[in-house]
Amino acid sequence: MAHLGAELADVAPGRVVIRLLFRDELTQQNGFFHAGATSAIADSAGGYAGLTLFPAGSSVLTVEYKINLLAPAQGDHLEAIGSVVRSGRTLTACQLEVFAVAGGERTLVALGQQTLICLQAKPDSR
Repeated sequence: MAHLGAELADVAPGRVVIRLLFRDELTQQNGFFHAGATSAIADSAGGYAGLTLFPAGSSVLTVEYKINLLAPAQGDHLEAIGSVVRSGRTLTACQLEVFAVAGGERTLVALGQQTLICLQAKPDSR
């Protein structure tokens, strides 16, 4: 996330928002945010949202995720919102939304879902 320039914008139990400011280095051939950058912040927002509900000393891994790109991602920045739908002992399901923000106007550009696994008593090594 540091390489992309993504920042945590909000953290609450079961919900995380990640913001990514526009830079030319993050675009594809038409000048839109690249789907890789859009997907990366969505995956991280969901993962961190799940982690907020895991036991202390745990870490998180994405088991799978699917994302639909709904509109060209263009604007001043992107906002990825990860929200826990169901937190289980081992597996957690999250909803992923990514909005493009331009001049204060928000457009939903990606929607997805994700399954996470809780690695209990295995804290992150980095």
